[in-house]
Amino acid sequence: MSVVGVGIDLVELERVRRMVAQYGERLLRRVLTPAEREYAMRHADPVPPIAARLAAKEAAFKALSGLPGGRAASWLDLEVVRGPEGAPSLALHGRAAEIRQARPGLVVHLSLTHSEHSAAAVAVAELP
Repeated sequence: MSVVGVGIDLVELERVRRMVAQYGERLLRRVLTPAEREYAMRHADPVPPIAARLAAKEAAFKALSGLPGGRAASWLDLEVVRGPEGAPSLALHGRAAEIRQARPGLVVHLSLTHSEHSAAAVAVAELP
């Protein structure tokens, strides 16, 4: 495997809290898939998982941006899912899935973290 892109992003929880307060469900429908919204809303404070997903998507955009068509993916084309062990991974839909189909073997690794004040993500895109 060879690395074709790396992305990192840091999101302040207070910024997300203000965005959610101002734009509410309209914002969430634009940036999170239904499953991501449902997952976040199961938490007493949904802001940390929302922020982590925003960071993940931004990191993935950066990791894919070096590939032809990589900048065409939208927020809803990237979905943070949990693997069988509970680790986060990235499901690619729409334009992002087309990018993967054009590059057989493309894998995007994802790591998330959050603290009291921020959420961060790192994405690494690899090809065989």
